[in-house]
Amino acid sequence: LKPAAHALFKKLKDEELELLVQAVESRGAWESGCVWAPRGAKQALPPQVLLCRLYRWPDLRQPHELKRLCYCAGGRGGCGDAAVLCCNPHHFSRLAAPGECRRLYRSLSLALRSLVPGGSGGLQGGGMRIPAPHPILISRSTVKDGYWCKLAYWEHRTRVGRLYAVHEASVNVFCELPRGSGFCLGQLPAAHRSRAVRRARGKIGRGLLLSREPGGVWAYNRSEHPIFVSSPTLGPPGARGLTILKVLPGYSAKVFDYERAGGEGGWRLPGEGPCDPHSVRI
Repeated sequence: LKPAAHALFKKLKDEELELLVQAVESRGAWESGCVWAPRGAKQALPPQVLLCRLYRWPDLRQPHELKRLCYCAGGRGGCGDAAVLCCNPHHFSRLAAPGECRRLYRSLSLALRSLVPGGSGGLQGGGMRIPAPHPILISRSTVKDGYWCKLAYWEHRTRVGRLYAVHEASVNVFCELPRGSGFCLGQLPAAHRSRAVRRARGKIGRGLLLSREPGGVWAYNRSEHPIFVSSPTLGPPGARGLTILKVLPGYSAKVFDYERAGGEGGWRLPGEGPCDPHSVRI
């Protein structure tokens, strides 16, 4: 692996090497630029797989195990040169395995709560509501305001802070993120916080990146601990109970699928009441 990496480093320009050093030393704590490498037919491993394996996941094998993050220009042809590709290891995540899904019939201690106007149900935690992708199901206020989801943070059954409307294509949700911008939980009121909540808050750290992409909404776990996601589009159609997806650090998962999104009628959980069919809980 190291000889192949040294051979790749010799092909990189000085500015590309500087960007790579910054990304590796910060461990992706902030969004660094693309590291452009030449495409090579004789390479045993593609450049992005080689560097991701060297600096992040030693067990990585194939390119299909990776997902390019939304802020990487390499996925949008940002360089304008088909002969190069981005190999910044922190511009990629690993895909969460479908086998990490499981069905639960009880609530979690922290979760994203559905935001039903006037509703009373929902799990403990914080919340994100995703308006339906089809104009016929988007409320007039949503179209007027121009946001694609709203975030809410919950501690047990009490919402903390204001609703956070997301207008950009992606948003960071975090407690501690150098040079971070987005929904900062560390700035929310801290009064009457229990020991369990403080312990959970201490694990959020760099949090996660939520991005609206073709076909659905993706979550990238930037923290050092697993996150657990529930969504009405994770489980099979007509499933009873709550389907939970475990997303490990450095992994991404599609947490909301537009094609599988239900109508305006809610879905139910035992003992929790109706839930918004366009909500995701983390």
